[in-house]
Amino acid sequence: MTVETSDDTALTRPMTDPFGRRISYLRVSVTDRCDLRCFYCMSEDMTFLPKADLLTLEELDRLCSAFIHKGVKKLRLTGGEPLVRRNVMGLVRSLSRHLKSGALNELTMTTNATQLAKYASELADCGVRRINVSLDTLDADKFRTITRWGDLDRVLAGIEAAQTAGIAVKINAVALKNMNEDEIPSLIDWAHGKGMALTLIEVMPMGEIGEGRIDQYLPLSLLRSRLAQKYTMTDLDETTGGPARYVRVAETGGTIGFITPMTHNFCESCNRVRVTCTGTLHTCLGHEDASDLRKPLRASASDEQLSDAIDRAIGLKPKGHDFIIDRRHNRPSVSRHMSVTGG
Repeated sequence: MTVETSDDTALTRPMTDPFGRRISYLRVSVTDRCDLRCFYCMSEDMTFLPKADLLTLEELDRLCSAFIHKGVKKLRLTGGEPLVRRNVMGLVRSLSRHLKSGALNELTMTTNATQLAKYASELADCGVRRINVSLDTLDADKFRTITRWGDLDRVLAGIEAAQTAGIAVKINAVALKNMNEDEIPSLIDWAHGKGMALTLIEVMPMGEIGEGRIDQYLPLSLLRSRLAQKYTMTDLDETTGGPARYVRVAETGGTIGFITPMTHNFCESCNRVRVTCTGTLHTCLGHEDASDLRKPLRASASDEQLSDAIDRAIGLKPKGHDFIIDRRHNRPSVSRHMSVTGG
């Protein structure tokens, strides 16, 4: 599925937003579909996009390659659940050519791990060295409640397969009030015991999902103060290119990341943009901004129009998001679901 793009200088302009931030990290949703229905992410009766609206895998390859030519060094494939997209490994293998050329430093993925046992070895063969796995609980019944029908054993088998293949795994857990907040220490001990980092994430007000955001929202500032009673945590300067702030836990030797869109804005050093499976570019997770890249992508075999559209969108990237839990109206700050934007 190799797709070539022009070496013209105009097509390789580095992407710098109005605040001087160089854009080097692209997150691409390859599908809005998922085989789970986590209640903080999707409604149970989700209506997914018609296939005709989605970019083809060849178009996704060309789009990603255009961003790489313009300076993206880290590329993360997301969803929905990326591994449910038919023939997605063809896209992963094609994009791996940019790792071999040195144009791309990292090709990675966020997954729920339900399909990971099937694809872990091939992902490793394609040069994927790290993945994020979304997992909020180690209690099988609670997992089924959160995901509405998920099988925890299948996820754990996927994680084991990834580690066996030599892929480093980081666990992403959404902190949920009255659901998993008391289980966070056991998640930390389990993850660190298996050599995995753990990142905790606040609920984000995105999309109508039929649940009160107030009922789900647990401030990580509060959770961290609770954890400090059990663990000795030292702040770290390290970053993986995303929004998390990390600490080292003396008792386990592992790290915990905190992603706090609500209690602490993480925008000052934002180097990220997101593209949906329909070719819509969002320069900020917490804004309703949207730039259509599908039209210029399909308008010409050359990437000139596509490159110009990317430059225009980057030039409008806001300084930061406006996430807020709306206590008066119980409505999301952003109307689109996280599964559509790309996790």
